[in-house]
Amino acid sequence: MATTATPQTQSKISLAGKVIAITGANRGIGLGIADCCLSNDAQAVYSIDVGDTGEEWEAVSKRYPGKLHALKADVTREETVTQAVESIIKDAGGLHGMVVNAGRTKHKPALDFTTEEIEQLWNINLYGSFYCARVAARAFIKQNVKGSVVFTASMASYRPNKVRAVFHFRSFQLLTVFRESLQHLMEPAKWAQYGIRVNSVSPGLVKTAMTYWVPQQPDWEQQLKYYGGIPRLAEVEELGGAYVYLLSDAASYTTSIDIPVNGVIGSKFPSTSPSAAVLTLHSLLAIWRRARSWLETSYGFLFRPFHLEFLCQVHVRGPSSVKRMVGNKFRDALSLL
Repeated sequence: MATTATPQTQSKISLAGKVIAITGANRGIGLGIADCCLSNDAQAVYSIDVGDTGEEWEAVSKRYPGKLHALKADVTREETVTQAVESIIKDAGGLHGMVVNAGRTKHKPALDFTTEEIEQLWNINLYGSFYCARVAARAFIKQNVKGSVVFTASMASYRPNKVRAVFHFRSFQLLTVFRESLQHLMEPAKWAQYGIRVNSVSPGLVKTAMTYWVPQQPDWEQQLKYYGGIPRLAEVEELGGAYVYLLSDAASYTTSIDIPVNGVIGSKFPSTSPSAAVLTLHSLLAIWRRARSWLETSYGFLFRPFHLEFLCQVHVRGPSSVKRMVGNKFRDALSLL
């Protein structure tokens, strides 16, 4: 691989002169990201959303006259996303960043999902995310722009959202894992040759119109003890810094990472006993042994250096690090299938 020229580095985190597209930014987290981008000097922000704008969107738009725009498009149809991006480039003169934020979940146990409901979730969370990232990357390459793609993932991919096993977000956790896998499916290593960076942000519990009911639950105080960390929901604006950094030129050497903005979720694990950690590790190793022989046949190059890395991790970093590493290896391998 040829060495690329070192770009002019930037120590200040700023989006000055950059045009950013954000899917699902008419409200909620997406609108909060848009607000943060504009407050950090973005030239323009475009919301790509299938819905209509509301009072919250209008309030942000008034603070930044002529800088916040809304385009109607269905992210589950690649041609409509392509049209939206082409419209942005024509209107603003370019595109420098894409935040893949649009998504949905269903408040019911995954076992009770109908085929239609599953397809709806898959279409927007999986296929829609892929389409948006690919359309943006093609636009970056065509413009010769070193662009940035940032996925909105979730801390639910790191651990359960709630202590009760029947919590309805089980389906969302699965979809979040798929979305994080997409980050690897985008082939950041190959896209990097064009200067395109692919990263993600994993928010914890965030205060939006969709989560108003969370602190109203009778056992909310119990949940806070279970979660640990900061005992409250995040304000949408508290997520913005991670997105602004990843979209900015200050992150010109940052790709293929996830930034957890967890506050509450993930700071304390349900079981921290050594025996539980070892048991989980043994389970993962058993799965690994069964899968390795089949995977190695087609993807041997992934696993030949793995044993040395695995032994180093066991002796130097301990079981918890190994569990995470094994999980990441499986995710990377499956994304290539």
